[in-house]
Amino acid sequence: MSEAKTLEKTQSVSNMLLKGKKGIIVGVANKWSIAWAVAQACIREGAEIGFTYQGERVYRNLEKLFKEADLKDPFSVNLDVTKDEELKSAGETIKKEFGQIDFFLHAVAFAKREELGGEFVNTSRDGYHLAQDVSSYSLIALSKALKPCMEEKGGSIVALSYLGSERVVKNYNVMGVAKAALESSARYLAYDLGPKNIRVNVVSPGPIKTLSASGIDDFSKMLEHFRNIAPLRKNVSADEVADTCVFLFSDYSRAITGELIYVDCGYNTLAM
Repeated sequence: MSEAKTLEKTQSVSNMLLKGKKGIIVGVANKWSIAWAVAQACIREGAEIGFTYQGERVYRNLEKLFKEADLKDPFSVNLDVTKDEELKSAGETIKKEFGQIDFFLHAVAFAKREELGGEFVNTSRDGYHLAQDVSSYSLIALSKALKPCMEEKGGSIVALSYLGSERVVKNYNVMGVAKAALESSARYLAYDLGPKNIRVNVVSPGPIKTLSASGIDDFSKMLEHFRNIAPLRKNVSADEVADTCVFLFSDYSRAITGELIYVDCGYNTLAM
């Protein structure tokens, strides 16, 4: 290799934003997941990434993704975020087998299909509790479980939300309420964990065609509307969201916490 190419390669490695860092990605379901795009961006920037998964079916999906991405047996641990015993066990396993971490991504959300359409007034008590438990409380529970893995050096927590948390988005319904709770929880966690030098931020992307989004009635119309009126006149890509997450995981964002950052081509700025 020539001296120029060696220097270029060295500079490329040294410029990696997450070189030497470790992180956990929570919420990869398939190759369309925003969480998977975030994982790939983190790896590109030099981070060592571990994963959580829920159940054998999701793990088989992960194995396929690992193979396609040429990842050699990355760390992974089974975790149902609604079960306290699994959260405690996963936290202990991560600390023991993966080591101290510098960041984690919260990309977990779920609501009953029948709650993502029709009138919000018909939300069931059970459906409301389920959406809050999986989509909002899990951020608090994960932060508690993984705090011991981050206390030594500090770290960064990023959660994914959506504009439906603060404005009415047709058919988003109970998920919008859960995301509002998620964003508020992130601010309280930022205050609580700040003395440990653990930062907590939220990224709010525009609508992206993922498997979970397909459960929302008329989602294709939402994408078309967004593309036609957003200031940048385009839909958001998962890669664009991932790059923002990388920034928030990196030392370049070391003084940012408790913030909500929109990655939505400016859509949130519009009044009409």
